[in-house]
Amino acid sequence: RACLLNREAKMVHGGQVTRSGVISDDLWEVLAEVMPTSCPRRGRPWNDHRVTLEAICWRFRTGSPWRDIPDEFGAWQSIWERHKRWSIDGTYEAMFRAVHAVRDVDDEALAALVSIDSTSVRAHQHAAGAPAPRSTGG
Repeated sequence: RACLLNREAKMVHGGQVTRSGVISDDLWEVLAEVMPTSCPRRGRPWNDHRVTLEAICWRFRTGSPWRDIPDEFGAWQSIWERHKRWSIDGTYEAMFRAVHAVRDVDDEALAALVSIDSTSVRAHQHAAGAPAPRSTGG
Protein backbone atom coordinates (compact mmCIF):
# COMPACT_ATOMS: atom_id res chain seq x y z
CA ARG A 1 0.00 0.00 0.00
CA ALA A 2 2.80 2.41 0.77
CA CYS A 3 3.83 2.73 -2.88
CA LEU A 4 0.44 4.21 -3.73
CA LEU A 5 0.10 6.60 -0.83
CA ASN A 6 0.84 10.28 -0.86
CA ARG A 7 2.80 10.84 2.35
CA GLU A 8 2.02 14.57 2.45
CA ALA A 9 -1.67 13.72 3.01
CA LYS A 10 -2.79 17.03 1.51
CA MET A 11 -4.50 17.76 -1.73
CA VAL A 12 -5.41 21.24 -2.88
CA HIS A 13 -8.42 21.56 -5.14
CA GLY A 14 -10.09 24.85 -5.86
CA GLY A 15 -8.11 26.55 -3.09
CA GLN A 16 -9.26 24.04 -0.46
CA VAL A 17 -7.20 21.38 1.24
CA THR A 18 -9.09 18.11 1.47
CA ARG A 19 -8.72 15.62 4.28
CA SER A 20 -7.57 12.72 2.19
CA GLY A 21 -4.66 12.87 -0.23
CA VAL A 22 -4.29 9.11 -0.61
CA ILE A 23 -3.83 9.28 -4.37
CA SER A 24 -0.28 10.28 -5.20
CA ASP A 25 0.57 12.26 -8.32
CA ASP A 26 2.32 9.19 -9.76
CA LEU A 27 -0.74 7.03 -9.24
CA TRP A 28 -3.03 9.69 -10.66
CA GLU A 29 -0.95 9.85 -13.87
CA VAL A 30 -1.74 6.16 -14.38
CA LEU A 31 -5.42 6.42 -13.42
CA ALA A 32 -6.17 9.59 -15.39
CA GLU A 33 -5.54 7.68 -18.61
CA VAL A 34 -8.47 5.31 -18.02
CA MET A 35 -10.99 7.70 -16.49
CA PRO A 36 -14.15 8.21 -18.55
CA THR A 37 -14.53 11.42 -20.50
CA SER A 38 -17.63 13.54 -20.35
CA CYS A 39 -17.78 14.06 -24.13
CA PRO A 40 -20.87 11.94 -24.92
CA ARG A 41 -22.54 12.95 -21.66
CA ARG A 42 -25.30 15.55 -21.50
CA GLY A 43 -26.13 17.83 -18.60
CA ARG A 44 -23.88 19.31 -15.98
CA PRO A 45 -20.16 18.61 -16.26
CA TRP A 46 -18.74 16.04 -13.88
CA ASN A 47 -16.93 17.04 -10.72
CA ASP A 48 -13.19 16.44 -10.81
CA HIS A 49 -12.50 12.70 -11.08
CA ARG A 50 -9.55 12.84 -8.69
CA VAL A 51 -11.52 14.57 -5.93
CA THR A 52 -14.39 12.12 -6.41
CA LEU A 53 -12.03 9.14 -6.22
CA GLU A 54 -10.46 10.63 -3.08
CA ALA A 55 -13.95 10.87 -1.56
CA ILE A 56 -14.72 7.25 -2.43
CA CYS A 57 -11.41 6.17 -0.88
CA TRP A 58 -12.16 8.26 2.22
CA ARG A 59 -15.58 6.67 2.57
CA PHE A 60 -14.32 3.10 2.33
CA ARG A 61 -11.26 3.77 4.49
CA THR A 62 -13.37 5.19 7.34
CA GLY A 63 -16.41 2.94 6.91
CA SER A 64 -18.66 5.98 7.05
CA PRO A 65 -22.08 6.21 5.45
CA TRP A 66 -22.22 8.04 2.13
CA ARG A 67 -24.04 10.96 3.77
CA ASP A 68 -21.07 11.58 6.08
CA ILE A 69 -18.59 12.34 3.33
CA PRO A 70 -17.05 15.76 4.12
CA ASP A 71 -18.47 18.69 2.18
CA GLU A 72 -15.13 19.61 0.61
CA PHE A 73 -15.40 16.50 -1.57
CA GLY A 74 -18.72 17.61 -3.03
CA ALA A 75 -22.27 16.34 -2.78
CA TRP A 76 -22.41 12.79 -1.44
CA GLN A 77 -25.15 11.91 -3.94
CA SER A 78 -22.85 12.76 -6.87
CA ILE A 79 -20.01 10.75 -5.35
CA TRP A 80 -22.26 7.75 -4.78
CA GLU A 81 -23.66 8.00 -8.31
CA ARG A 82 -20.16 8.07 -9.80
CA HIS A 83 -19.10 5.10 -7.66
CA LYS A 84 -22.14 3.16 -8.86
CA ARG A 85 -21.49 4.12 -12.49
CA TRP A 86 -17.79 3.16 -12.29
CA SER A 87 -18.76 -0.18 -10.74
CA ILE A 88 -21.12 -0.96 -13.60
CA ASP A 89 -19.23 0.43 -16.61
CA GLY A 90 -15.89 -1.25 -15.82
CA THR A 91 -13.95 1.90 -14.86
CA TYR A 92 -12.70 0.33 -11.63
CA GLU A 93 -11.52 -2.74 -13.52
CA ALA A 94 -9.70 -0.49 -16.00
CA MET A 95 -8.03 1.33 -13.09
CA PHE A 96 -6.76 -1.92 -11.59
CA ARG A 97 -5.54 -3.19 -14.96
CA ALA A 98 -3.69 0.10 -15.54
CA VAL A 99 -2.00 -0.04 -12.14
CA HIS A 100 -1.21 -3.71 -12.66
CA ALA A 101 0.40 -2.96 -16.02
CA VAL A 102 2.51 -0.03 -14.85
CA ARG A 103 3.48 -1.24 -11.41
CA ASP A 104 4.76 -4.76 -11.29
CA VAL A 105 2.10 -5.76 -8.77
CA ASP A 106 1.04 -9.38 -8.48
CA ASP A 107 -2.63 -10.33 -8.13
CA GLU A 108 -2.31 -11.12 -4.42
CA ALA A 109 -0.84 -7.69 -3.60
CA LEU A 110 -3.53 -6.00 -5.69
CA ALA A 111 -6.25 -7.92 -3.86
CA ALA A 112 -4.73 -6.88 -0.53
CA LEU A 113 -4.70 -3.28 -1.68
CA VAL A 114 -8.42 -3.17 -2.34
CA SER A 115 -9.56 -5.34 0.55
CA ILE A 116 -11.38 -3.75 3.45
CA ASP A 117 -9.96 -4.61 6.83
CA SER A 118 -12.80 -5.46 9.18
CA THR A 119 -10.81 -4.29 12.19
CA SER A 120 -11.19 -0.70 11.06
CA VAL A 121 -14.69 -0.81 9.57
CA ARG A 122 -17.42 -1.21 12.12
CA ALA A 123 -20.71 -2.88 11.34
CA HIS A 124 -23.98 -1.61 12.72
CA GLN A 125 -24.85 -3.33 15.99
CA HIS A 126 -27.68 -5.27 14.34
CA ALA A 127 -25.34 -6.57 11.66
CA ALA A 128 -22.96 -7.72 14.38
CA GLY A 129 -25.55 -9.99 15.97
CA ALA A 130 -26.89 -7.72 18.70
CA PRO A 131 -30.58 -8.12 19.37
CA ALA A 132 -32.86 -5.48 17.90
CA PRO A 133 -34.22 -2.99 20.42
CA ARG A 134 -37.66 -3.85 21.72
CA SER A 135 -40.39 -1.42 21.07
CA THR A 136 -42.45 -0.43 24.02
CA GLY A 137 -46.09 -0.45 23.20
CA GLY A 138 -47.61 2.77 24.13
